Amino acid sequence: QVQLVESGGGLVQPGGSLTLSCAASGITFSHYVMSWHRQAPGKERELVAGITTAGGKTNYADSVKGRFTISRDNTKNTVYLQMNSLKPEDTAVYYCRAFGLGGGYWGQGTQVTVSS
Repeated sequence: QVQLVESGGGLVQPGGSLTLSCAASGITFSHYVMSWHRQAPGKERELVAGITTAGGKTNYADSVKGRFTISRDNTKNTVYLQMNSLKPEDTAVYYCRAFGLGGGYWGQGTQVTVSS
């Protein structure tokens, strides 16, 4: 059974930082491209950042470039999203996704709220 479990969300003030984690099980983690997505109320789910299987390449949405960093540790089957200089518009449910030859899988999401 494939499981992606996100953690690290919460309430943070504007300008603050959070690090999200997504622990995977039931897949050969190193064979999967990993990504973070988010969905704000009333909006479509959007790609935030992605990372290739070995972590050699990353990509980011323009709205988070320079503030967010995606990374992975294939020895721990975990992908991370370091979020700095958070803004109220970053408020959303954040989801991790695994995509590979075995298919695509989503986590259950973790809420991030940026508010003073």
